[in-house]
Amino acid sequence: MILYHGSNTEIHSIDLSLSMRGKDFGQGFYLSADKQQAEEMATFKTLQFGGLPVVNVFEFDETLLSDGTMNIKIFSDYSLEWAEFVFANRNNMSETSIHEYDFVYGPIADDRVGVQIRNLMEGNITMDVFLERLKYIKGITYQYYFGSQRAIDYLRRL
Repeated sequence: MILYHGSNTEIHSIDLSLSMRGKDFGQGFYLSADKQQAEEMATFKTLQFGGLPVVNVFEFDETLLSDGTMNIKIFSDYSLEWAEFVFANRNNMSETSIHEYDFVYGPIADDRVGVQIRNLMEGNITMDVFLERLKYIKGITYQYYFGSQRAIDYLRRL
């Protein structure tokens, strides 16, 4: 499968230590199967940090997800488990991951979802209300998280 990473720089070598903490699935390298989403992220990154928008393209053999070589987690939709996982990762700013997954696939907590996460984190809504509101959010975009060198080694830059 072809995956995309939007950035303000061309990525020749992936260094997980440069990845930001407090992201949806933790500190790691994030990709999308949606080229347009990656293009939008590249534009956003240039607004934040300067440079020019770059969409880095990688190939990943998805059969590796079922051969037992990696510790994986799949979230097929918004769920209580997904919400708790994202909530915990977004609150983890330490160097130590809260999980041991090499690879995670699941919905992006985009701006619309992010508002609801913020409401939940600030105690303005309960988890039940949060999950109810997620039911009405259309157009889920999924992300691929590569959180270990073992997972990164399976990506091939095109």
